[in-house]
Amino acid sequence: MSRLPVQLACHLAECPEQQRWLVDALWSEQAVGIIGGEPKCGKSFLALDLAVAVAAGSRCLRRFAVQHPGRVLLYPAEDAPHIVRRRLDGICAAAGVRLDQLDIQVITAPSLRLDLDADRSRLEETVARLKPRLLILDPFVRLHRIDENASGEVAPLLAFLRDLQRRHAVSVVLVHHARKAAAALRAGQALRGSSEFHAWGDSNLYLRRDGDHRIILTVEHRAAAAIPNLPLALTQHDKALALAPIQPDHPPAHDAPVSIDQRVTAALAASKEPQPFAELRAACHVRATTLYQRLAAMTADGRVLKQANGYCLPA
Repeated sequence: MSRLPVQLACHLAECPEQQRWLVDALWSEQAVGIIGGEPKCGKSFLALDLAVAVAAGSRCLRRFAVQHPGRVLLYPAEDAPHIVRRRLDGICAAAGVRLDQLDIQVITAPSLRLDLDADRSRLEETVARLKPRLLILDPFVRLHRIDENASGEVAPLLAFLRDLQRRHAVSVVLVHHARKAAAALRAGQALRGSSEFHAWGDSNLYLRRDGDHRIILTVEHRAAAAIPNLPLALTQHDKALALAPIQPDHPPAHDAPVSIDQRVTAALAASKEPQPFAELRAACHVRATTLYQRLAAMTADGRVLKQANGYCLPA
């Protein structure tokens, strides 16, 4: 019997590997995860925005870059084809791309049941043949007849999608509902059904209503720091709708910090307490490896102090 590999602790890598993104800051490369939220809060719009961005190589929500564009496979189980087409047209208008030039393949089967062996085989054969970079299944409630509250029934379906992701190097987006009146709960805990959903995702995107017009996007990653919550709104484009970030009421000053060192200094100056690495990275919008390098240099120069509970500026 072969032994397990071991390594001296002092030889472990000091910095994490560079985070790889399918969509910068929103979706990790080859990740599985959830787009979650209560009904009528824009989950399908966000899923289709991801589809257009990945297929076109354009910016998702006109903000988040796509590193490696490619084919998208979409199963819209709840909406009629003409509704999906109208929504895609609106998102394409917002993104400045043409739908007829995008490789978005839509599964048109009347039903797809992930709890049936035959349908799982059909989905896997389709993924193997088309080799998409992104698979979107919307919504989960239409893909089964199991008890969503029973972990023993949910786990095998999610395990199948995880296995699909690993064997075919495809990112998987599963659209799923949140519990009603769950706004007070932490985003991942508000998902309807078993806790398996929250635990399963590598990248999760949560939407909630904030008044009549604002939608708040919360981002969560297993292996990367999250960006701050982002306010969105459904905006009109060419007789159709698309999600877009809400611009701040006051534009940033012309002397706003540009370099990473300036961003670090500004973030630390704005806080009365030392900033943990994860919070500092979220405030500076920079890759983990890059931030580690700059913090090390700034600490060596005496411009930043490293303490047990985070980083701060010298007194």
